[in-house]
Amino acid sequence: MDDSSLKALLEQLPVFWWEVDEPWQVLERGGGAFADTRTAQRFLDRMHQELSAMGHSSQDGRWQARFDGRTFDVSWPLDENRAHSRTRGLAVEVDAHPEIPRRYAAFADLVDLAPAAAFIRDRSGRYLWANHAYAHLYGTTAEELAGKCIEDFDAPAEAAQFRALDQEILTRGTPVRHTLSYRRPDGSAGQTVGHRFPVRENAETCVAGIYVDITDHVRATAQRQEAEENLQALRDHSGLPCALLSVNGRVIEASAAAAELFHLSLPELVGRRVHTLLAPDPDLEGLHRRWKGLIARRTRRVETSAALVDSQGRQRRAHLHLTTVGHSAARARHVWAVVTHQSLAHEAHPSLTAAQIRILSLLAEGCSNSDIATSLKLSRQTVDYHLSRLRQHLNAATRPALVARAYVLGILAPRAWPPRSVTAAHPLSTV
Repeated sequence: MDDSSLKALLEQLPVFWWEVDEPWQVLERGGGAFADTRTAQRFLDRMHQELSAMGHSSQDGRWQARFDGRTFDVSWPLDENRAHSRTRGLAVEVDAHPEIPRRYAAFADLVDLAPAAAFIRDRSGRYLWANHAYAHLYGTTAEELAGKCIEDFDAPAEAAQFRALDQEILTRGTPVRHTLSYRRPDGSAGQTVGHRFPVRENAETCVAGIYVDITDHVRATAQRQEAEENLQALRDHSGLPCALLSVNGRVIEASAAAAELFHLSLPELVGRRVHTLLAPDPDLEGLHRRWKGLIARRTRRVETSAALVDSQGRQRRAHLHLTTVGHSAARARHVWAVVTHQSLAHEAHPSLTAAQIRILSLLAEGCSNSDIATSLKLSRQTVDYHLSRLRQHLNAATRPALVARAYVLGILAPRAWPPRSVTAAHPLSTV
């Protein structure tokens, strides 16, 4: 068996050859009779048993052996001199069909330890082989599956379906890809996707299959689709102005209420840079710092306020909820921005000083001019001056009108008491 060309030829034929030493240690073996090494080893073990039982009494070292339903003409030993304490044997399958290509002879070896579930069944629906992943689908072992029928593990309706698929493969003689539903050991429904195809095993055309369990994937996909539908419904029908923003501050998608807020059509709003929607404001620097903290995932959620400007140049103060989207630990992928409260739209007015905002807070609390002067350690004349300037800035003729305008323009927080600026960083802060 030293001729490599002869060995290559035997690999294409239904024969099996081997060479062993005196303690029956396999030195070399080959041929195309068996699809996997485990079957070949079982055959050698059978030959060892038969030789031990017969001694060397077989006529001319030849006899017929039955193995796994197949018949072999066995020659042993071929070398009567037993050179170097080695003996050789040859087994030729009787009535084999070498003209039928063994395209899937290595299938079992290839997928034995693969995570995909794989099996081989004969025409009668009996399992010839299965890997561990396939057995796990049924809560059993590969050894328990071997020799059993489909009905031993599947309900009658499912077994009938599987047999019909097997018959389709045997009739067509070509692979088929499909998705199967099955019952898991815990009683829940499962789904797999894969292929079934014809294979040659022991000179018989059988059915092999390889599948990937997609139950968890299908469930996760359905849950994600449901979540996206819920989010879309919330976005489109809640009436809240909201938008999905990219990390570089561009509008990816938005609600109709958000477009209305800026007096834009939805196509005009989508794709716009966020900084074009923000009015000049002393708080922009703080908003930018919070945004960078979100993108860097130092925080997942921020509540803040910003001065927005619409397409007509009118401004309004809005309360914003910013929430990151994406599972990366290092950087957010997107940011959802939702407006929960907004002030009345108004023409731009000069920015108010901290003292003026504090005066408005005390005025809303019901303080008199003298009380305000005492609280801020200002003269009565200075307070009167600031109130006069505030009436001009906010177009309000009276003290009640000043307070009302301060709230509707978003200068004072509508849900805070004692009154304070909407931009106050802390609930107890007044400015």
